Amino acid sequence: MRLEQADLLQIYYFMRLTRALEDRTRTLFLQGRVVGGVYTGQGHEAISVGAAMTLHDGDFIVPQHRDLGMHLVRGSSPRAVMCQWLARGNSPTLGRDGQIHIGDMHHGIVPPISMLGESLPVACGVALTMKIRKHSTIVLATGGDGATNTGPFHEALNFASVQKLPVVFVIENNGYAYSTPTYKQFAIENLSERAQAYGMPGETVDGNDVLAVIEAVERAGEHVRGGKGPAIVECKTFRVRGHSEADKADYVPRELRDEWLAKDPIVRFEAYLTGKNILTEANKASIEARVKATVDDAVSFAEQSPAPDGATVANYVFAPDGPIAIIGEPGAEDPRYVNALDRRTGEPFSTVMEARFTAPQEVGRR
Repeated sequence: MRLEQADLLQIYYFMRLTRALEDRTRTLFLQGRVVGGVYTGQGHEAISVGAAMTLHDGDFIVPQHRDLGMHLVRGSSPRAVMCQWLARGNSPTLGRDGQIHIGDMHHGIVPPISMLGESLPVACGVALTMKIRKHSTIVLATGGDGATNTGPFHEALNFASVQKLPVVFVIENNGYAYSTPTYKQFAIENLSERAQAYGMPGETVDGNDVLAVIEAVERAGEHVRGGKGPAIVECKTFRVRGHSEADKADYVPRELRDEWLAKDPIVRFEAYLTGKNILTEANKASIEARVKATVDDAVSFAEQSPAPDGATVANYVFAPDGPIAIIGEPGAEDPRYVNALDRRTGEPFSTVMEARFTAPQEVGRR
């Protein structure tokens, strides 16, 4: 994957936007303005943004709760994200959830399951559908180090390998499964070694180096697109905040946190771009202003959006009758249960590549 200067600056923008949106959400949470819990991915930005940047239009992601960057790269509107956190009636879940349990099938985003690891068999189902229908697309599914110790993780890997499904499994090894450090979970050094048991390639990379993540996921993607079956990429990083904002993470040694803070993926990438004379004072200031304006707009829009209507609480409990249309096939333009926002706009979302770098307009659209 050849990255031009504009691509590198766009990656930097998405990393900065991801961090800024989560920082503002954390502030809103401390002010008591967020309805539910807040789970952020500080330190994960290189993984979520880098991995998503390798994908093609039509590919799918099955993210977890620390993958906001993937949502943004694939086309989710910051307005929609903020409405979701504030549980507004026009949020992707129509106010029925206050966390990033959102999807957008027109942008290839499958909603995650909050029990980590449980989404991976779903990723296999999406991949199997694509294979049966002979689509030349792949699925990128993520999970943390803790998720690799759950049954669904191993079931998904075995099924994907036997069926040669087009799935790239990205393990975001951030050092802790809630409060359990990795050295108390595993007797192996690299979680990518588990790939050998399922007959697929596995690679471990520095998850705080966005270019290393892009290269590794791109290699895995080429393997998968070649019809050779799934692959694993383990990205080693660190969760510098608690499991959620309600968790002070007192169990993490201060020196360990400080060590990883010094490896901040955004600071590292900024230094790289500056050293290459790609990031100048002028375009850095421009990106900072763009990020701030986008976040301010998202918060303002969400705060002015209506609360959910209690009379509609039973709506969308059951999926509609009939099959859910596959994107790119007849019927896909019809709004469905998984695309509640489409029902309000009355038209399908624009594709990722056509609108990837434009400013957000309406909720759920770029």
